[in-house]
Amino acid sequence: MMNRRSALALAVLTLVLMPRVGQSQGTPPVASKPVATLGQNYPNPFNPETRLPFTIGDPPACSDAGKRYRVTLKVYNILAQVVAVPQLEGSSGGVAGGQKLQNVLLPCGRYTAHWDGYYLGTSRKAASGVYIWRIEVDGRLGQAIKTTVAK
Repeated sequence: MMNRRSALALAVLTLVLMPRVGQSQGTPPVASKPVATLGQNYPNPFNPETRLPFTIGDPPACSDAGKRYRVTLKVYNILAQVVAVPQLEGSSGGVAGGQKLQNVLLPCGRYTAHWDGYYLGTSRKAASGVYIWRIEVDGRLGQAIKTTVAK
């Protein structure tokens, strides 16, 4: 049990804190609003599928309404291995729903991602445990959150 907790702590530190280490050197970054924000998935814990609300830009204002952001959303296990690439749920902002959220151009707005609970490219359901959602916008790593699967 202690090994699982240690592995979880290491994975969370790796995924969440490591991208910030490189940013801490040199001049401090200018405070700005995050380009993307992840909500909490629902239901959590989930079985067999879940949804995750997220925002791109600064809705509802959308000060740069014409801009499109290249978005990738992935689900990782506690060993920092990619488990899934969720799909965009519903059509929004001129983007068709159902497509994988990998290098998708999205305008400013609110969206929902859907994960069916299967491992990437297989017909195997994800095992019970803790998973981490991570968003990347325009090549920059963004926020990460954790979720659990119950069996």
